[in-house]
Amino acid sequence: MATAVAKPARNPAGPMTREERKVIFASSLGTVFEWYDFYLYGTLAAIIGKQFFSNLDPASQVIFSLLAFAAGFIVRPFGALVFGRLGDMIGRKYTFLVTILIMGLSTFIVGVLPTYASIGVAAPVILIGLRLLQGLALGGEYGGAATYVAEHAPHGKRGAFTSWIQTTATLGLFLSLLVILGTRTWIGEEAFADWGWRIPFLVSILLLAVSVWIRLSMNESPAFKKMKEEGKTSKAPLTESFGQWKNLKIVILALVGLTMGQAVVWYTGQFYALFFLTGALKVDGATANVLIAAALLIGTPFFIVFGSLSDKIGRKPIIMAGCLIAALTYFPLFKALTETANPELAAAQKSARVTVTADPSECSFQFNPTGVAKFTSSCDIAKQVLAAGSVSYENVAGTGPAKITIGDKTIESFASKGLPADEAKAKDAAFKKEVAAALKEHGYPAKAKPISFMSGQWWTLVAILTLLVIYVTMVYGPIAAMLVEMFPTRIRYTSMSLPYHIGNGWFGGLLPATGLAIVAQTGNMYNGLWYPIVFASITFVVGMLFVKETKDVDIYASD
Repeated sequence: MATAVAKPARNPAGPMTREERKVIFASSLGTVFEWYDFYLYGTLAAIIGKQFFSNLDPASQVIFSLLAFAAGFIVRPFGALVFGRLGDMIGRKYTFLVTILIMGLSTFIVGVLPTYASIGVAAPVILIGLRLLQGLALGGEYGGAATYVAEHAPHGKRGAFTSWIQTTATLGLFLSLLVILGTRTWIGEEAFADWGWRIPFLVSILLLAVSVWIRLSMNESPAFKKMKEEGKTSKAPLTESFGQWKNLKIVILALVGLTMGQAVVWYTGQFYALFFLTGALKVDGATANVLIAAALLIGTPFFIVFGSLSDKIGRKPIIMAGCLIAALTYFPLFKALTETANPELAAAQKSARVTVTADPSECSFQFNPTGVAKFTSSCDIAKQVLAAGSVSYENVAGTGPAKITIGDKTIESFASKGLPADEAKAKDAAFKKEVAAALKEHGYPAKAKPISFMSGQWWTLVAILTLLVIYVTMVYGPIAAMLVEMFPTRIRYTSMSLPYHIGNGWFGGLLPATGLAIVAQTGNMYNGLWYPIVFASITFVVGMLFVKETKDVDIYASD
């Protein structure tokens, strides 16, 4: 091993100084604001779909809004490369300032951006461009924040100190939910859907001002500062990180054996659970947001619990346990959500089985990422109607026009290809009306009944959702410290950022849209859970076999 970078002039095992606590707090608070900006879009995806993709049908609006949301995640690894390189070459502090400015300004502009009705196709194009900028900024944010805090933390307490960074994503989501709920309550649902959705985006300019002020008061990381003074900073961090097998293999292990599983557990416990409540279970949006917010409020302290515990027993056992337990319990937990949030739907699914009998050759993959595909066969139309109603069904091979069977009632679908527009519209309306009537007759609710705050139903839902959040804290609480400890100081920012953002940006960020695609293809509203279960299981196996424990390593080594 090469000569290590000199450590800061203090006992690394000693307590944090007042100044160090200040800069760690500043780093965490700024990251909360940045995540707030990012999650506004995800929480308001349905409304944004109507505002910026109004030329598409309702189902495609939802898909497009989710894909625009996912676009921000897709580019995060590129942000990790760009800003990770800058962070390793010029410093952590100045990179922070750039990322927060890009994120905050992009979010504010969404709040003033004209809709499709005003400027046409330019609206969604600009929106996606802003989402890409947000993703790039966030790609550079996390690695810097985790590295910065870890390089200030006393030896033996890195898990505890970096776990505060881990709370910031959840706290940012929580803050966004509070602002959205407050605005909705203040101006009403109709006004919020029309123009009030812009207010949370506009408020972000205040958060940006506070964040910039805080970041300007921060000091540079002592490890980086000392290394720079000695002239040992990397001149080519990308080449050193990914062009040398000794480091590249650790990057790959960090991705497959840690962040991939951590990401899908994270997004299932927070985002997919929210989409499942509002989409499949038809719980109204305000109630679903309150339920998720309550679970986050209860569960967030466990980030600190598991981060601190990882200093004692290691990072790996906690992360691996979180992946395994999540994979084993997702199906029963989400079925419990159904039985609690919408018991009428659960009862109807048991008493009135729904099937689609159709010729498999005329059934398309029920996912339209471009919004231009036209589903005109009788099978496709039948599945679209059921998917729009959040009805789970089974596929049965048959011949002739597709048929929907609901309990003891069978309804024949139709093919719209070649029909005059007026006739196709009339047939579609009649078919949907007949299916809706049959579903109602067999007990399928149009939406979930209101859930009282003081009811056992409400608290049972909060308990289930809190358990999902605790899984998140198990995999996410210790991971910042572990990623920092896997790589040397001179290329740490770059090396840890890429696997983190490929895992969270790609495997995690694409979970909602991919889960919906799987559900649409199979007809079973629970089958989207196979996505996180498979990847969490892969991470458990790879992590247990090949990833080494890191809690006792010297993070000041240069290579």
